[in-house]
Amino acid sequence: MNEKEVLDRAFAMPLTSPAYPPGPYRFINREFFVVTYRTDREALEAIVPAPLEVVDPIVKFEFIRMPDSTGFGDFTESGQVIPVRYKGRMGGYVHQMYLNDHPPIAGGREIWGFPKKLAWPEFRVEKETLGGVLKYGPIPVAVATMGYKYRALAHDKVLASLQTPNYLLKIIPHVDCSVRVCELVEYYLEDVTVKGAWEGPAALELFHHALAPVAQLPVGEVISGAHILTDLTLGLGTVVHDYLAK
Repeated sequence: MNEKEVLDRAFAMPLTSPAYPPGPYRFINREFFVVTYRTDREALEAIVPAPLEVVDPIVKFEFIRMPDSTGFGDFTESGQVIPVRYKGRMGGYVHQMYLNDHPPIAGGREIWGFPKKLAWPEFRVEKETLGGVLKYGPIPVAVATMGYKYRALAHDKVLASLQTPNYLLKIIPHVDCSVRVCELVEYYLEDVTVKGAWEGPAALELFHHALAPVAQLPVGEVISGAHILTDLTLGLGTVVHDYLAK
């Protein structure tokens, strides 16, 4: 294989058998379980990178079921998203994510800069309860519950909340372990169809773990629980801030 052929084929690793295909990445029946809670402002401000700004001490803990996704297959994800402001617009900073499938871990980290690690989230209905459990290895680090489909939510308001910008801190090391890429990436969910949305009483417990530190943003007060069923496309990103630019 000559150098031109290498460049023509180069997309992701391994060169001859990439871990994931090129996009677009469409998700059918993507299901969200989101517990919004109040936390410690100082803890948030120590985590959120400038130029993003913390407005209120709020965190969204999410469980997401993705049974049908282009190139990524069937997997479940969990993590924390922090409402932030950037240049006067509200959006969400994805702080950390845990999931159980290699292609979306590799693709998420390499393309967008999603902060993904391998773990074992579960999300299912048990009788009248919607439940989510996140395990890092065999050890539980988060447990969330919610009353199943207690009250319908207005689809237009849910759609508007899913169409706000999202932010990632993409970091890629050089071969000498110095920082080669350090960028703030903005992306959107696109072509979103809300197929169902509900709210209900919710609870969330977080447990300390050295390698899955979700409890660094402690639960002070649970504000709401939401359960949302959608079809959507995960849009590709745009670099909005380069930390290494001279």
